Amino acid sequence: MKFIDLFSGIGGFRLGMEMAGHKCLGHCELDKFADKSYRAMHDVKGGEWYATDIRTVRASDIPRADCWCFGFPCQDISVAGKQLGFDGKRSSLFFEVMRLLQEIEEENRPRWLFIENVKNLFSVNNGQDFLEVLYQMDEIGYDAEWQLLNSKDFGVPQNRERVFIIGHLRGWGGRKVFPITGSNSQTLKQIVGGSQGNRVYDPSGVSCTLASQAGGKGAKTGLYTIPCTLSTEGLKNVGREYYGALLARDYKGMSRDGVGGGNNWKTERLEQY
Repeated sequence: MKFIDLFSGIGGFRLGMEMAGHKCLGHCELDKFADKSYRAMHDVKGGEWYATDIRTVRASDIPRADCWCFGFPCQDISVAGKQLGFDGKRSSLFFEVMRLLQEIEEENRPRWLFIENVKNLFSVNNGQDFLEVLYQMDEIGYDAEWQLLNSKDFGVPQNRERVFIIGHLRGWGGRKVFPITGSNSQTLKQIVGGSQGNRVYDPSGVSCTLASQAGGKGAKTGLYTIPCTLSTEGLKNVGREYYGALLARDYKGMSRDGVGGGNNWKTERLEQY
């Protein structure tokens, strides 16, 4: 199957689709740094279609493909933001994809739409925005199915819930994709409590989800213990009885157990657990 990667970021959709044996015909990404990473990571060749700003793209520019993949911007939908939903400038770029689909004659439209966004898409603006997604797809001729999936249930050691939507071009048939089932009995294993930035976790459990906040300890996941292969005597021989965790206090120098830079940066000793 041939697909187009819209709002591509660094290529999460592309990675999964190519691992499943599908071929990417091109991508669209506004952020130049994300695009640079994308090209390096996926070995993009010069012949692929590429666009920067989806608002300036015309349907006639896009190669004909079987599937369009897109995780449209979530900033106005996420609980970490102001939750303006489709009233926000970024998340409302969803409608640009709908515009492009409307510009294509029905028989030439992609047979499938593969869409992803944050869990709060179900709830933002009292669910009206999710209803709008379904309405827009229906008006253009796509039947939709959806499911909330958690990455921890599919081999990823992180609790990360996302809404996935599959659009089927009406009249083409094809089997349903959802429900997809998965399970993971692992839990988050906390060793040391406290504020989020100071907690310590066992790496054998599920990873803590990164809090999307404006810096500070609230935006950290905490620390993870690393198994030590040296004996206590061996650690003493390298000058430390325990490993130290470097803690940032401000941007005025640093110290390693009080050596150099004053007390603005310091390490705290963590016993082996």
